[in-house]
Amino acid sequence: MAFEPPERLVRALDETPHDGDAAWRQRLPDLVEEALGACGAVPERVHAPGGRSSVVVLVRLPEDTPAVLKLAPPSAVPEAEALALERWDGWGACRLLDRPAPGTLLLERLRPDVSLRSLAQAKALLEAADTLRKLWVEAPADGVVPTVAERTAAQAACLAEAPELYRPLADAALTARSGLLTDAPENLLLHGAYGQGKVLAGARAPWLAVGPSPVTGERAYDLARLGLDRVEDLVGADTGGSSSRRRLSRLADSLDVDRERLRAWTLFRATYGGVAALRRERRPTGEALLEYAGWL
Repeated sequence: MAFEPPERLVRALDETPHDGDAAWRQRLPDLVEEALGACGAVPERVHAPGGRSSVVVLVRLPEDTPAVLKLAPPSAVPEAEALALERWDGWGACRLLDRPAPGTLLLERLRPDVSLRSLAQAKALLEAADTLRKLWVEAPADGVVPTVAERTAAQAACLAEAPELYRPLADAALTARSGLLTDAPENLLLHGAYGQGKVLAGARAPWLAVGPSPVTGERAYDLARLGLDRVEDLVGADTGGSSSRRRLSRLADSLDVDRERLRAWTLFRATYGGVAALRRERRPTGEALLEYAGWL
């Protein structure tokens, strides 16, 4: 198989360089071949556009079993993803089949082109909430998975240097984060990057989560990312502000999450996402997220 890393991954690695990622990218063709050999897999194709933090190769195992080979750079902490998938053991998430090489996961094959984004918004949110509920289990105690405080520390530093135009919003987001971390009510294993696009159709279950960036902390942090799904549609609607607040209220009530804590974490995640997107010159996304944050 002639291998070229997906353009989306290359752009992401260029936008947010980390120690070790450049060397990983240079060795990627060899790493793919080594991983294929280690598990005896025959490649079908590289899934494109794929994610922003990994390469996904659709493969066939001996006895013609379909599977997925996922390779991630050091900055993506694939060890934490593997630990989370092992903890869930297929409950609400794709199943980890093996770890054939460092930084490589062999995963159950789902339907990579069919996500919850294929459903109408109301139905997608309902299915997404039901799947997310299954992932909230007791946090591991080995320290491999970062805490929400650790995950958001660099994001808070980014907001502290936000442009003057967005300073009031950034300050409000930083104040919200500080209060939330001071009085955290629970410590669970969280998906960390949950959204409708991270829930794929499966054979043994209708919908299963993929691509976690796991953290430990409270459910409201995880649910906040789901609240940001299809934000461009909300911003483009005449009733976007009221619709966004109703959406958060429904999500909070359906999963028994405190409404105010969900609003505060959504404010933080939307503001950081908006400022970061503007820095990467992704202006439409950045402006949509910051407008959404302003409604909160």
